[in-house]
Amino acid sequence: MLGMGIPTCLLIVLALAGQGPRPADEFPSAAGPVRITPIRHASLMIEAAGAVIHVDPVGEELYRELPPADLILLTDIHGDHLDAKVLAKLRKPGTQVFAPEAALKSVPEAVVMRNGDKRTFSRWEIEAVPAYNMVRGPAPGRLFHEKGRGNGYVLTYGGKRFYISGDTEAIPEMKALRGIDVAFLCMNLPYTMPPEEAAEAVRAFKPKVVYPYHYRNSDLTAFEKALAGTGIEVRLRDWYR
Repeated sequence: MLGMGIPTCLLIVLALAGQGPRPADEFPSAAGPVRITPIRHASLMIEAAGAVIHVDPVGEELYRELPPADLILLTDIHGDHLDAKVLAKLRKPGTQVFAPEAALKSVPEAVVMRNGDKRTFSRWEIEAVPAYNMVRGPAPGRLFHEKGRGNGYVLTYGGKRFYISGDTEAIPEMKALRGIDVAFLCMNLPYTMPPEEAAEAVRAFKPKVVYPYHYRNSDLTAFEKALAGTGIEVRLRDWYR
């Protein structure tokens, strides 16, 4: 039997090693290239001009060989977005954490960004934008993500604009976005929205490139089909490898 006599810890190491390097995409900008690496589910890494930004880093085993953060962006307080153990390991002297106010209970040293707030980091401009549910929740009268609790982010670097949705439905504020070059858009039920609703939002704000992320068990083919003929490039990556 495969693995007979091999210690469990060694099997884990071999499994992780077998994953190979994570695929990354580069985007040119007036300030130089921006490199983005999908990590898992809602977690991604952004690199530009020697600075590293980790977004919603979760899962210690996924970050063992990744560089520490110059900036950490948190979108929400749920466990698939905020992992205090990983934050501690990714931080180094000078690391900043930008997060919604609700995250202060777990990350008291974070710099609070509320919906609409803007900050600069290195050569980046960062704006916190709304991310919330309008209709979906665990019970009547309750929502999975209340308005104002979590953030999406629009990051601008060298004239290139990147949108990270966080946990949200196809809210009016998303549909009103303009000038987005690259979008990372959540879609999974029951917590956010189905692929068809996500595609409806994309058709409204028209990013040049869109990546489905935070999509566990969603039908990405439906998302692709709904955007066929729009001129918007859909890039599918395996966030659950």
